[in-house]
Amino acid sequence: MMPRGLRRLVNLVLFCPLSKGLQSRLPAIKVKYLLLAWLGILVASWVIYMQYASYSELCRGHVCHMVICDHYRRGIISGSSCKALCEQRTLTLQQCMSSSSTNQVYHGLWKEKSVVIKCGIEEASKGDRDPDSALRQEMTLFDKPTRGTSMDEFREMLQSFLKSNLGEQPSLSTLVGRVITLADINKDGKVSLAEAKSVWALLQINEFLLMVALQDKEHTPKLLGFCGDLYVTERVGHSSLYRLEVPSYLQALVPEALTASLNRWLAPSWPRRARITIGLLEFVEEVFHGAYGSFLMCDARPRHVGYNEKYDCKMADLRSVTSEAAVRGFLRGRRCDTNSDCTYGRDCTATCDRLVKQCNTEVVQPNLAKVCVLLRDFLLFGAPTDLHGDLEKQLRTCVTLSGLASQMEVHHSLVLNNLKTLLWKKISNTQYS
Repeated sequence: MMPRGLRRLVNLVLFCPLSKGLQSRLPAIKVKYLLLAWLGILVASWVIYMQYASYSELCRGHVCHMVICDHYRRGIISGSSCKALCEQRTLTLQQCMSSSSTNQVYHGLWKEKSVVIKCGIEEASKGDRDPDSALRQEMTLFDKPTRGTSMDEFREMLQSFLKSNLGEQPSLSTLVGRVITLADINKDGKVSLAEAKSVWALLQINEFLLMVALQDKEHTPKLLGFCGDLYVTERVGHSSLYRLEVPSYLQALVPEALTASLNRWLAPSWPRRARITIGLLEFVEEVFHGAYGSFLMCDARPRHVGYNEKYDCKMADLRSVTSEAAVRGFLRGRRCDTNSDCTYGRDCTATCDRLVKQCNTEVVQPNLAKVCVLLRDFLLFGAPTDLHGDLEKQLRTCVTLSGLASQMEVHHSLVLNNLKTLLWKKISNTQYS
């Protein structure tokens, strides 16, 4: 039997909101109220469990730290951040931001400055939880170049790699020189084997390659340092266009309309959103026919677009931005039955030639059209009434952009410039400009 005092406490906690008269008249409410209380406890417990399970699965920064520092101490890798990470401990991993167990992303501190630390971990085979397995897998990552490779041979390796990933570009030799300068940590005019292995492993990471190619561009986060295939970038104050993002395991429970309403309520004022938008449009210009070719945004979701405290657009995640040459190489000769078989990444989709059952190599939807899909939700609400109609018309035109890039280049530039001019006229000569 439950002690009398405990029974009274339970009754007080569960049923005190209901008056005694109502309890006596409607005894069934007691049962319903109890069931609701238990249901609330079960849902809360499930959310806590899912949060813990996803954290333990996604956040493996300790493994990353162990692997990198082990390689550094054995002289296999080098980098401008190695001493701070492994010896001085002035570069520290703090808050886990990973969305994939194989791509570790952490907010951290370096020299008392907030930074972002990124590191890749190979997927372990099922049942293999031994930390040493991560060391064995990482060994294959740093197997090039081999001992005895000359500086000229390494330069040729870089030239060939960049040509295959970026296409035939007249300024590739400049980019090769930039990579070699980056690899030369001690600035002695030579690249050691450890330095060469580190920068070669980093170049296999799409985001790192793009950061090096666009290092002088305003809307690309600055590369601050690296160690092996771990690299450090500046931290973007707001790492998504929207402040609220519902975890995947809660999306079925939280209505999409509620999330959208809360994000609108939490969003910056319209002039500040216009400033962010202008920066995003400038980034689209930067990756369209730049010095090292064109790049395609193959996952244009709000979580990849950020901005700083001055409301200048900064791309928070460049992993899904891929060179046009790499996408064409993926699509060329690929067998297909439908257009969905001709998709690179999340949304770089080409058409399927059903006669020969092969993918065409031209991506249907350009970067600007994908960005305008984002801007429809981000920019239209709260827009000034005298601008709303023109802005909606321009975005509608922009969203429908499609076709061969070679045939639409002029139209693409015209739509982009019209959008920028429309926004800039509204916020120019104000505090937001």
